[in-house]
Amino acid sequence: MISTRATRRPELEAAVKLAGEIRSSGVAVTLVVHEHKRLGRGIELAMLAEELKAGDVGLEFLTGELKGSHDPSGIVFTVLAAMSGMEREYIRDRTLEGHESARKRGKTIGGAGVTDESMLSMALHLRDQEMSLRDIARKLVITTGTRKGRHPSPATVMRMLREHDEQAATQVST
Repeated sequence: MISTRATRRPELEAAVKLAGEIRSSGVAVTLVVHEHKRLGRGIELAMLAEELKAGDVGLEFLTGELKGSHDPSGIVFTVLAAMSGMEREYIRDRTLEGHESARKRGKTIGGAGVTDESMLSMALHLRDQEMSLRDIARKLVITTGTRKGRHPSPATVMRMLREHDEQAATQVST
């Protein structure tokens, strides 16, 4: 599944294109979606609905506030699409507030750290040998926590090295 926040959603684009092609052959077509939030929120949803309407393709939702068939140019649809966009921003703001509150209480956000100084030292040594992130990750072993004995992901190695490089650059510039 691709997030509705993604800038390109090839599966959705293909479905809309197919619906338009089938409709152009004279067959009535309705795009049925589980919930409007699966298509998008706010302006993205309104624009998609207008594109479907222009192609004379129907739109139906199985659940949620917009359950049923809809005329995308209708006022109810437009208002609910706008409200869902506002809901996304509200959720985002509340999440960020919760993270900030947790940080102030000394809580860490995200998963437990799996890296340590010895892992960083080994990763720097392997990077100096021009190994890829994937190869470096295969050589490293997590020494603590629930993932003890496993290898870190290449993304974890990249983040660890990037943080080290940023700290080193800050120390040099000060």
